[in-house]
Amino acid sequence: MRCQIDINGEGRFGWRLVAPNGRAVAVSVTFQDTHARCRAAFVRLCAYHADTSGGIQHSAGGGGWVWVLWDGQGRHLAASARTYERHATCRSSYERFRGMLPELSTVGPELWGES
Repeated sequence: MRCQIDINGEGRFGWRLVAPNGRAVAVSVTFQDTHARCRAAFVRLCAYHADTSGGIQHSAGGGGWVWVLWDGQGRHLAASARTYERHATCRSSYERFRGMLPELSTVGPELWGES
């Protein structure tokens, strides 16, 4: 796994968790004004994963399923990187992501592509 920081057209930063096969697993749904704050937001998400909730819902276009993770105040933090055709597949992806968060909180520089 690695976490990449992307910059959008408005100059704001969001993270993207990428699997070893190159596919995006999850993306941030909030954007930060600096690279450092974006990275810190991902680290916080991993550290406080037990304080988050989430679920499966229809995609905005209604053509499939997506998962979303939110904090105690209901603010969305992360979402599936793609839409799933089947509810069960989406749920499985959500559960794998939730299961990864504790492990990611202990990963070092290699998560960020640093050696």
